[in-house]
Amino acid sequence: MALALVATVLKLAIALNTFGTNDVAAFYMFSRSLADHGLEWTYQTFPAFNHPPLTANYLQLIGYLSHQEFFRSCGLTFPFLLRLPGIVADFVVVLVLMRLSRTDERLRIPSWALALFAISPVSVMVSGFHGNTDPVVVMFLVLAAYMCLRERPVLSGIFFALSCQVKVIPLLLLPIIFFFWLARGAALRFTIPFVLLSVTMCIEPLIKFPTLLLKNVLAYGSFWGEWGITYWLRLTHWSQFNVTGAFNLPPAAAATALLLKLSIVAAVFVIAWRRRRLPGRAVIDSMAYAWIIFFVLAPGVAVQYMVWLAPFILILSPSLYAWLVVTSSIFLFSFYNTIADGFPWYLAISTNKLVDLWTPWSLWPWATLIFGMVLFWKKVNAANPSLRLFSFQTLRAEARE
Repeated sequence: MALALVATVLKLAIALNTFGTNDVAAFYMFSRSLADHGLEWTYQTFPAFNHPPLTANYLQLIGYLSHQEFFRSCGLTFPFLLRLPGIVADFVVVLVLMRLSRTDERLRIPSWALALFAISPVSVMVSGFHGNTDPVVVMFLVLAAYMCLRERPVLSGIFFALSCQVKVIPLLLLPIIFFFWLARGAALRFTIPFVLLSVTMCIEPLIKFPTLLLKNVLAYGSFWGEWGITYWLRLTHWSQFNVTGAFNLPPAAAATALLLKLSIVAAVFVIAWRRRRLPGRAVIDSMAYAWIIFFVLAPGVAVQYMVWLAPFILILSPSLYAWLVVTSSIFLFSFYNTIADGFPWYLAISTNKLVDLWTPWSLWPWATLIFGMVLFWKKVNAANPSLRLFSFQTLRAEARE
């Protein structure tokens, strides 16, 4: 708790005294566009605005507040207000993990690991400096998983819907939570609040401009050539792969990105179905496995995404989490220090000219997760052969069900 409070104060101090990355400038531009022209025009004009309506509403709110004299006199600027929910979210996640560790023997987390999580340099850099909504996504997702362990399907559905309303990426984990509740006869009690809340919060775009919503929010792909497999492919210097960016990729790069995404989705479905009846902490372990596969195969990963998997890896394996914190911290520090033109950081602008300076450092956390994936694949297969991914005997048994 003490370390979490120290980290919170540190993040608040950083947020009050820095501008952040160019994501902050982009969010401010989106905020002005939303206030002046509305959500439809913003989706249409800015393909990079890939956030659901809840985030759009928050951007409008803080855009308005940041121009009020009271907030300006208190130093509560747009960059600070953008980062404030993420700072609070980090503290809430620590509280949830502390409660789980104290009250559930199945989820006992070593004190050293929980302390490391509370004051993680990755969290300090992302929540305190970067300027995005990712920590809020993690908070709602952790609460949704927590409600699975507490056998509260309605609250699980509500928190999961809120997570998807901040960013759409948690939908990747929907099969894990859905099949978990399906195996316990509570699928409807999870699904109904999830669907009702999701539809209610997206009612305007769903009715007025559903195509734009699907195109901007659901069809968005991250940056090619800056992470993992696509980075190695870019190093071949073949014209079809030697690009960076999220839009207008050459055919071979676009096809490869699609194949990687489909592989991730298929793997998550297999994990969700095969592990649906496992008791106890299995739902959180399944989420951790899904995140590992995502980060190993993903066509692109933005630096702030490194907070997505942190609490789930912490519960799955404290030792793997420790290695991930070390390698991710090196990667993130190299990234921010490069785009901020050295320490101390105030404004950090990422450009294509700087990509080759910081991208090689991303190989450290990527390699760590590959090691973790191989290690846990062997461990799970040895402990329970029926969970093997390509067990045809198990497939036939499941078909008979």
